[in-house]
Amino acid sequence: MGVEGLKAVLPIAGLGLRMLPATKEQPKEMLPVFAKSRSGGLCVKPIVQLIFEQLFDVGIREFILVVGREKRAVEDHFTPDQSYLELIRKSKNSLLSDFEEFYRRISDSILVWVNQPQPLGFGHAVLICEKTVGDSPFLVHAGDTYIFNGGQAIEKMYRHFVETGAEAVLLLQEVEDPRQYGVAEVSEVGGVLRVKRVDEKPEKPRSNLMIVPLYIFRRSIFETLKSVRSGVGGELQLTDGIQRLIEWGHRVDAIMLEDGLKIDVGTPQLYWEALQLSYRLSTSS
Repeated sequence: MGVEGLKAVLPIAGLGLRMLPATKEQPKEMLPVFAKSRSGGLCVKPIVQLIFEQLFDVGIREFILVVGREKRAVEDHFTPDQSYLELIRKSKNSLLSDFEEFYRRISDSILVWVNQPQPLGFGHAVLICEKTVGDSPFLVHAGDTYIFNGGQAIEKMYRHFVETGAEAVLLLQEVEDPRQYGVAEVSEVGGVLRVKRVDEKPEKPRSNLMIVPLYIFRRSIFETLKSVRSGVGGELQLTDGIQRLIEWGHRVDAIMLEDGLKIDVGTPQLYWEALQLSYRLSTSS
């Protein structure tokens, strides 16, 4: 089953405070990581480009990107520049085909840019997309985390979403210390993981299941986000909107991330680990 018709929301308007000063002018989602070029060699790509390409490859064609004020780097990067392409062609750069393929995918997609004037939280970034999303089911993907088998995970989540009629489907992963993440408490019902409760960065986690920042929702999430107050960090948290879905009696299910290989550029330590892992995977045969 493909995911054609599913829209994607990418909230990439955060200030990236933990990655300063590198993120003073550029979003952290534009930080480069290693990737394998179309010719089989090594190249570097902004992590948000890797995410876009992965979502495109599973069939998504409508992208809603939430950006912050004064940081135009992402919009500029996703704007095809034919004069730049011609310079690459004249220089006989081996990465020409990568640029042409990236631009082809952009031209075959609908990209909508939504401005989040103030960094009011991940949940707020999703909420301001309500009119653009409309009544369609949609995927939310944090732009600073890349899952190497993310395409398979998305297809599995969407299949479950369609077949069960769940109001939301989350992606979970077991970790030793989930305190810096959203955490889910689940029960198994007929072989299905039913989410009983979610908490954002709890001091005493109820489980070791972190919420990977990849979700599929129906429009009911907008109503719950309108009903909750600012949470952790004084921001509107998406996790709180999910918890309200549960409290209102909606079905929220979860899928486990079977292959835990993912990278995150949210902190200097995580970025260093992302460079190491992306290099290793991009240079392996």
